[in-house]
This record gives sequence, structure tokens and C-alpha cells, in this order.
Amino acid sequence: MSRPARAQVDAGALRHNLQQVRLRAPRARIMAVVKADGYGHGLAWVARTLSGNVDAFGVSSMEEGIQLREAGITHPICLLEGFFSADELPLLAKHKLASAIHEESQLKALAHASPSLKLSVWLKIDTGMHRLGFAPASVPDALKRLRGSSAVAEVRLMSHFARADIPSDPETKSQLDCFLACTAGLDLESSLANSSGILVWPQSHLDWVRPGIMLYGASPLTQLSAAQLDLKPVMTLQTTLIAVHPRCKGDAIGYGGDWRCPEDMPVGVAAIGYGDGYPRHATSGTPVLVNGNRVPLIGRVSMDMITLDLRTQPQAKVGDPVVLWGQGLPIEDVAKNAGTIAYELMCHVTERIPRVVINQQKNSQD
Repeated sequence: MSRPARAQVDAGALRHNLQQVRLRAPRARIMAVVKADGYGHGLAWVARTLSGNVDAFGVSSMEEGIQLREAGITHPICLLEGFFSADELPLLAKHKLASAIHEESQLKALAHASPSLKLSVWLKIDTGMHRLGFAPASVPDALKRLRGSSAVAEVRLMSHFARADIPSDPETKSQLDCFLACTAGLDLESSLANSSGILVWPQSHLDWVRPGIMLYGASPLTQLSAAQLDLKPVMTLQTTLIAVHPRCKGDAIGYGGDWRCPEDMPVGVAAIGYGDGYPRHATSGTPVLVNGNRVPLIGRVSMDMITLDLRTQPQAKVGDPVVLWGQGLPIEDVAKNAGTIAYELMCHVTERIPRVVINQQKNSQD
């Protein structure tokens, strides 16, 4: 690892955030959502670290589910996007993967599937997200067809919040009421709460909760920070200064010369860029830590480098540590300046950035 850019991932922080889920939803089982390579943290690493303390894992696709099986994960695994064709059904059975059922074509595939498959499924109800799922009026028929399929051994129920990150939005209460009405009297396990639901909608905890972003130490809420929610950042994206140059008043910095020095000043160059997943659209003024102190990004983000205003850190030198987000710098602050969200920043950290694990117990099952 000669290039200094790396992502430090903290197993202790990941376990701490899981404990926050337990504290807030003590009676619910936990399906930890680890899709998109564990939100950029490493799919197998996240699952192994959490495996002794969660009840299931949620992934996006068959490929992610199989990857977890090959990593030795034996927990129940649910494909949250479901299966995409009937050809996948034997693989679901082989690898003991559950699937969300959200579309008519899936019901038809299950009706013609081999009785030997004995699949576990989650019937998805569209309570207001209007993305995937069966309309409430269609739920009785869909459930009847699933129960009538000899290929289906278990049925559970799920839905997904659209606006739970805005606690004052009445639509979340409407979704909750809709889901409870649809599932009343069915005596089936159910799941509705995502991270936002876990934190501010205890009525939505039901049998299963599905934490995602809060596991990784970012706030899912618009009005509360991760620190206010007692969540710790799992990923710290870091690098070092590779150059410090005195620049003159009027010097243009970087591609396009969009930013010019307002006075004679030191400018630092750090080894990180959009080729590593740092957001290209981060604006000048985006905070970066140098030696633990905030300095502003200046100029355009390059593929491999960024430039920094070091006027408040004149002692900074080549080799000094730089933090892009994580410990000491909330990822939400960076996301705001880049016009995006923490989820996207985490997921976009590229494979060329090594993940360096800290605070990993010898036995991650404990």
C-alpha cells in the first residue's frame, strides 16, 4: 500500500451502532442490511463482524447472497429486490436464500416452480412508497397464491417507508396504519422499520427491523446528527498531504482555474480524488481535516488529487494526515457540500481504496 489513500473501518464502531438498534428495538429481530458491498465497507467483513448478534441479513441480489454463503455466513439472507427470473429459483433453494415478492411475474414463476424447492419469501406491500410491492387491495390474492404454491414453505410480510427520515411528515403514520391494516389477523411475521423507523417510529418495530445506514454510523434523519443519535462512524476515509506549495495572489488552482488565490498562501495537495470515490462535485469550501483541523477544499476535485487551503495550517507538511470523512468529520457535512447524501458517498468508495480494519476482535462471532 504505497499510495496513502485508504478507508479505515472500525469493527468496534459497527458493533456499537448495532447495540443502538438493540436498545431502541429490544423485542424485534434484526435483519442487518448489507447490500451494496456493506454500504461500501466490505460485504463479507460487515456480515462476519455482526454475525453473532443479528438474526438475518438483507442484500440486493442473488450474487450478494451467494457471496455471503461463500464467506461462511449461515444466517437467513433475504434478497430485498427479489429474484429477477424463474431461472434463479433453484439457486435460491440451493443457497437457502429468501426473496422479496413484489410483482405479478414472480407469483407466476412460483406457481410453476418445483414443489421440492421449499422457498422462504417476503410478500412486499406497497403502503405508499410506490416503488415495489403489491397494492393493499391486491394483498389477499397475492397471499393466497403464495400459500397455494407448493414451492413456498414460509411467507412473511414487509413494506418500506418513504419519508420516515422526516419525523413530522404525516405520510409515515399513514404508511404504518396501512401496513397494520393489511397484516391484521394474518398471524405472519412482519417487517416495516428501516433505520429511521427504528429511531423515531417505535410502533413500526413489529417482528423484524431492517437497519441500514445507522449501522454504518450516519444519521438517516434530516434534523438529528449521528453524534446526537449516539452513532459512531465506521468508515474513516483518509490519506496524506503529498505536496505543499506557496502560491501567489491570483494563482489559479486546478482544472479550469475556477478558484484563484485571494492572497499569497500555502496550498496543499492530498492523494485522493473521484477515482477513489471522493465526490467530484464537492464544492470549494467542503471541509477536510488536516492534522485534525478543518481546512477548506479549493478548486476542482481531480481523479487522484484534491487541493486544500492551508492558510489556517501554515505548519502543515508533506506526510501529514488528511481525513475526508469519518472520525472528527461527519460524512453528512461532506455530503451536503457535494449535493448528495451519506449513503452515496459510502457506496462510491472504489475498490482501489484498501479497507484497513481496526478494533476487530479475534472472534467476530462474540
